[in-house]
This record gives sequence, C-alpha cells and structure tokens, in this order.
Amino acid sequence: MSTTHNNSQASSHRLLGTRLNLTPMLLLIALAGGLILVAPASARSTEAPNAGTGSIVGTVVDSTNDTIPNATVALQKSVGDPVTVVTKDDGSFAFHDVAPGIAYQVTVAAEGLAEWSSSVTVAPGQEKTLTDVTLHILAVQRAVTVTYSSEEVAAQQLKAEEHQRVLGFIPNIYVTYEPHPEPLTTRMKFELAYKDLTHPVFFARTAAWAGVEQAADLRNYPQNARGYGDRLGTGLADGVTEGLIGNAVLPSLLHQDPRYFYQGSGTKKSRALHAILAEFICNGDNGKTQPNYSTWGGSLISSTISLAYYPSSDRNAQHVFRSFGIGLGLHAAGGLVQEFILDKFTSRGKH
Repeated sequence: MSTTHNNSQASSHRLLGTRLNLTPMLLLIALAGGLILVAPASARSTEAPNAGTGSIVGTVVDSTNDTIPNATVALQKSVGDPVTVVTKDDGSFAFHDVAPGIAYQVTVAAEGLAEWSSSVTVAPGQEKTLTDVTLHILAVQRAVTVTYSSEEVAAQQLKAEEHQRVLGFIPNIYVTYEPHPEPLTTRMKFELAYKDLTHPVFFARTAAWAGVEQAADLRNYPQNARGYGDRLGTGLADGVTEGLIGNAVLPSLLHQDPRYFYQGSGTKKSRALHAILAEFICNGDNGKTQPNYSTWGGSLISSTISLAYYPSSDRNAQHVFRSFGIGLGLHAAGGLVQEFILDKFTSRGKH
C-alpha cells in the first residue's frame, strides 16, 4: 500500500512537471495567436481612414517623348497650399491619398519648357493615370518696339541734300528728290539757308550778276569800279535778305517747306505745271499743300528792305513790285530748270 501511494505521488509529480514545462510553450503559442489576430485588426484600423482616397500618377515627357527628370509637379486644390513633388529619373511622379470628388489642378513645370496644366478629379479608390503630360520647348517671345522718328529721318535726308552738286561743284541743296520727304525743323531750315548763303558759289553768282547789271547799266550807279562795287554790295544784301527771310524765317513761322519737290514722272505738261505752280503752292510741314506765303513774303520783304540802300531813283513802290515780279519769274524759271535740266547733272547724296 505504501508502494502504491508512492507510485501515485511520483506520477503526480511527473504530470505537474510536464504541465509546468508546457506552460511557457502554451503562453508563447497564445501570444503568437494573439498577435496574428491583433495585426489584421490593427492594419484594418490603420487603413480604414484612407480606404476611400485615390491616387494621381503620371510620367512627364518632352515633345520628342524623352522623359523629363526633376520637373516640378504641383497638386492644387481650390483653397490651400499646393502639394508638390519632383519627377524621378524616369520622369514619373505620384500623389497618394488624394481626396475623391475634388477638382485638383495639376501643373507641371521644368526649366526652358512651357508649363503643362490640367484639371483632375479622382473617384474613391481610383488610381488616375495622366497619359498626356508633355512639355514643349518654351517659345521665346521678344517684344520689339519700333519707333519712328520723323526728325531723325529728316536729318538723314537733309544730309544727303546738302551733298547734292550740279556738275560736281555747284550746290543744289534746295531741291529734294525724295518721293516722301520728311518736314524740316526750324533748325534745319536755318542750316540750309546758312550753307547756301555762305558757299563760295553764292558770292561768285552774285558777282557775275553784278557784272551783268554793270554791262546793262542797270540801277543808277556809275560805270566804274565803284559802281560795280555798289551793284555787288546791293546784290549780296538782296540775296541774304531774300534767302534768309524767304527760306528760313517765314518757313519757320508759317511751318512751310522752302524746298522744291522734284516730280520727275508724268507728262511734260504735268511736270511743267508742277514747276511753275511751285511758286504759288508749297508743301506745309503738316504734309498738306498751301499758298506759298514764304516765297512771296521773302521776295516782297527783301524788295522793301532794299529801299534803304538802293539809289534814291530806285526808292519807290514801282521798284518794290518790279523786283517782286522779277523774283517770282526767276523762281518759276528755276523750277523748270530743276525739273527738266538740273536733275540730269546733279550728283545726289546718300543717306
């Protein structure tokens, strides 16, 4: 009986030992099972808030279909700051957790290329792939401002006119061969008058005319050297006053052009009429034709001033109007010569 009791007690101890040895193993199995059960639940609890979001992905290429790395892609809602990413080496980009049902503006930019932009909306759980993200070379637009300076063009045209010479040495600066010449400024009108009145040809022409008057015994001066000197002096005074007043002062005050406008085309009759009428009709600085008050006034005022230094026998109204008429006749003849003769012998300057 004692032996049986001892055997029973030994079995109990072995069973207890076995249970104790199994306990850690059971605990480990229970713990592992708990983790297995908890993990999916945890994952579900983590993924649950994002289960309804979508994604926007795409690849950025250029017009030759080469991918573009390091391009900036911005995802912009109607309010708030944009979310930006940079394309990878293969030109790809991705936006995750994109709220569905919202119109996003996707903008792609890269240096030297034109921006690409599009409106995108995703559905719950949708991965929206943008297949047309192509950036083209940015067209370089340069704003070119073209300014036209009438004064600068007139200065260039005047410079060419100042070099016009008949037979290579006689100035012919009071004629313009430009089909549409720009109006002269006041300074240009005085510059033309100064160059005309100070050129040696002006003195030579006046001296020759004084010789003609001496030979024809015009004006009440003696037929000697002194008489020739008086004729030369009055001729210079007449030329200066008429040239200065008729070609500079009055044209500046009245805004008229003192030059002869060469026609050069059309019938001989129309050209002759144009040359003769130039004494009576001139071009204004505004481009419109108007009565040639400058030429009339220059001739009349010069003739009136000459009463101060002409011989007493010539100091009368008859002298004034005779000189005025002769002056107009000479101007008309000069226009005909310009239109039909001098153009063939005039070397024209360039501008």
